[in-house]
Amino acid sequence: MALISTVRVPGSSANLGPGFDALGVALRVFLECRFRISRRLVIRASGRDADQIPSSANNLIWQTAMAVASRAHLPLPPIELDIFNEIPLGKGLGSSAAALTAGVVIANRVLNLEWKPARILDEAARLEGHPDNVAACVLGSIVATAVEPGGLSRAVRLEMPAHFEISVVVPNFALPTSESRAVLPECYSRQDAIFNIQRASLLIAALASGDASVFPAALDDRLHQPVRAPLVPGLAEILRLRAPGLLGCALSGAGPAVLVFYERGHERVCDLVRQVFAMHGCTTEIISTGVSSKGYELL
Repeated sequence: MALISTVRVPGSSANLGPGFDALGVALRVFLECRFRISRRLVIRASGRDADQIPSSANNLIWQTAMAVASRAHLPLPPIELDIFNEIPLGKGLGSSAAALTAGVVIANRVLNLEWKPARILDEAARLEGHPDNVAACVLGSIVATAVEPGGLSRAVRLEMPAHFEISVVVPNFALPTSESRAVLPECYSRQDAIFNIQRASLLIAALASGDASVFPAALDDRLHQPVRAPLVPGLAEILRLRAPGLLGCALSGAGPAVLVFYERGHERVCDLVRQVFAMHGCTTEIISTGVSSKGYELL
């Protein structure tokens, strides 16, 4: 494969409030990787947070490709890899899931495995540990996911209603996923489990039908956001925000970014989230991404 190939993978947000480790959405910020077989491994990174992307063999994209080759019992030749990144790192916007997906796609291409998207999703989910982000990376749009007892990932894709919009408010600090996961309890009460099942079901129905009347209740959560709130200054207040056109807010993945759902034409509600962060001493930026209708693409 002397010719250069390019894979483009969207960023993503997971959980969407009550859908902890189950729901995800693909965002219009991208990781783009140009690659070809080479005599030696060469990795170059540019774009957002490029200084945090390793250019050595411990790069996550390369490590993922190596893991896929090992599972397939095939040798992986070295590649020349040029990475252009738009996804903020450590902010809850699926940067690691995008890297994992890119690594699986690169291995699939270089090794001529001819895997279909469902197999790529499953391989990436096994490496990630949960399928919500990688399903969004593979399928695009909004996804509902589950893992079978044997480890196989399942996912169903939904279109975002045309009159709903999403933006992301990103504060000026990172929150490692490991730290955000560490605060989660081992067990939940039956009442909290029922609460989240109801809201997650309501949210999927609202997104499938375009019914705005059930928001912001459909974004309520008792499983992860309440215990993570102390890690993100202002999050508790942000989740309680109410305003015309604002459907509601949710922590984006493990945070600290916040996903803002609103009705088309009401993008100014994002400023309310910024104001709360500012009151807690955090500067922010708004990434008005919208939803990526496509998952990864080989260009």
